[in-house]
Amino acid sequence: MPMVADVLPFKVSPLSGALGATIGGIDLSQYLDAATVAALRRAWLENVIVVFPGQTLTETDQERFCRNFGELEIVRSARAQDAGHPSIMLITNVRDTGKVTALENGEMYFHYDQCYYEVPADATILYAMEVPKEGGHTLFANCYTAYETLPGDVKRRIDGLKALNYYDYRRDPTVRPGTLNPDAPRWAHPVVRTHPETGRKALFINRLMTISIEGMDAVESGELLTFLFDHMEQARFIYEHKWTVGDLMMWDNRCSIHARTDFDPSQRRMMRRITVRGGAPVV
Repeated sequence: MPMVADVLPFKVSPLSGALGATIGGIDLSQYLDAATVAALRRAWLENVIVVFPGQTLTETDQERFCRNFGELEIVRSARAQDAGHPSIMLITNVRDTGKVTALENGEMYFHYDQCYYEVPADATILYAMEVPKEGGHTLFANCYTAYETLPGDVKRRIDGLKALNYYDYRRDPTVRPGTLNPDAPRWAHPVVRTHPETGRKALFINRLMTISIEGMDAVESGELLTFLFDHMEQARFIYEHKWTVGDLMMWDNRCSIHARTDFDPSQRRMMRRITVRGGAPVV
């Protein structure tokens, strides 16, 4: 059977041995027919993350593209960019936008988006409008292969376990909290989830937001989580994306974690984010 890239007007090129692909030859500001959308979805599922370079997109363009992959999530943990685009969040350190922003500066630990809610996002789509000269890169880790390469005894130990995920935007949102705010959102999800479309298993925990494993004392939980975090964040599972203005990146939030590298806060970085509503994780 011919590959997607051979029969449709775009080209899929691997980004790294760990995960990811570049998709070229397609203008996302235009309407996409059903066959193209289906092919893009297959490419995304196969590669976990995909980047579309050289795009020029308005808010409406980005929303239209994202709706091809599901219902857009309303921004829940910060005010939306504006009433006309309630699913858009600006992730930026730029102060002259006249809009509410989020996650302005600094390094940010590996995490899954919205895992502290009952229903996390299926997909996150980030569009680069301004990037610093150095830093502000995004690291992506493949949580399929992180799970698949675990020792058998560890797989058996974590089978069926749940972990508590927590996040508080009002404190420092880029590092693991030292204490918990009782009013901040939190939810327990399986440590290992099964992807509803691919059927593959992935580790569904992360250093920034996963606080503890249910049914374990603090010492045992902390030791196990630290082992799993260190395993997941090995270089062999990671692709580092160095942003260029016009990049649109889409990642599968059911099987990949991401982190941000530090950058000079005096340099402008502006990203426009949309998430696609998901389903509750299952074992």
